[in-house]
Amino acid sequence: MQDTDRDLLPEGLGDRLPQQAAVSQRVRRTALDAMASHGYERVETPTIEFEKSMASRMAGVQVRRMFRFVDPVSLRTLALRSDITMQVGRIAATGLAAAARPLRLCYAGQVVTIKGDGLDPARERLQLGAELIGSDSVAAAAEIVEIAIEALRAAGASGISVDFTLPDVVDALSADALPLAASQIEAVRQMLDAKDAGGLVDAGGEAYLPLLYAVGPFETAIERLAAFDNAGVLAGRIAGLREIAARVDGKARLTLDPSERHGFEYQSWFGFTIYAEGVSGSLGRGGTYRILGQLGGQDGEPAAGFSLYPDPLIEVLASEPQDTKKLFLPLGHDARVAEQQRAVGWTTVAALGEKDDPIALGCSHRLENGEAVPL
Repeated sequence: MQDTDRDLLPEGLGDRLPQQAAVSQRVRRTALDAMASHGYERVETPTIEFEKSMASRMAGVQVRRMFRFVDPVSLRTLALRSDITMQVGRIAATGLAAAARPLRLCYAGQVVTIKGDGLDPARERLQLGAELIGSDSVAAAAEIVEIAIEALRAAGASGISVDFTLPDVVDALSADALPLAASQIEAVRQMLDAKDAGGLVDAGGEAYLPLLYAVGPFETAIERLAAFDNAGVLAGRIAGLREIAARVDGKARLTLDPSERHGFEYQSWFGFTIYAEGVSGSLGRGGTYRILGQLGGQDGEPAAGFSLYPDPLIEVLASEPQDTKKLFLPLGHDARVAEQQRAVGWTTVAALGEKDDPIALGCSHRLENGEAVPL
């Protein structure tokens, strides 16, 4: 019997062909260069770690989304990373514990989850990001948003928009101003996230209904949020949002959805999602958070950061015509001339036989008498 599925890949996984791979590397390089230009130093982390280590660094990390298996050496449970942020948190708390703060780190790598997110079936994605460890202040949050915008623009994105949120808004309000029973808090969060007014009332969160309307263009939405905050519980957060918006004004279109929670499992007072024109779905998110202490308590460090998932942007850029300059080197060409051509920027493709077709090989020029001649 023939093995008819030997070349199939598992659902949600795929190859990158040459043009896609080239664009992917360019996006990765230019985004990291943008982060590095602001003092963010690159770190690299393993694709596999002990499950307990990854699950204990950030509150809200969903272990069930990770591929897990037993290490035959230690007999402990290992996991494939689903998020690099938590690994950077481990580095900051261990190998770089004595480094000066604020600590600025950046990274790039593949992450894997057991299943895709919503309508996106992809289970492996490229993650790029930057983490500012030692501060979750307004200034830190503003720097992170600015760099996320700059990194995406350097990678080739245009028409960038940023949607701000307050991940802990329900916690802040329910503690005093708009009290909720402990059993109601999660249901109210879910209904706000789903934008379900009826469900919100049924969950006992009728007083939170104005949050559903404090959404849209930033200037309008922030005024509605301020009007809703009669007790001033959110005054500090609102002032922080205004300051961040002023820092990034003109660099991106800004919107606000104060009760958005999807994708903000471990962020604290501030979060944001970033989009680009012509690219479906979001390209990443970020915000403020805490790196948990050794025992999982809240004694860890404050931090701010972002993660970009540029695969949709890569697909868009790879589908556009590429300006390739490839020089065909015929049989018997002068190797020194070919080396000179590469030194000035040409990509060369050397003939291996008489039948090699330069056009079929993707070349735009041919080396003749020491010169690049258009085909």
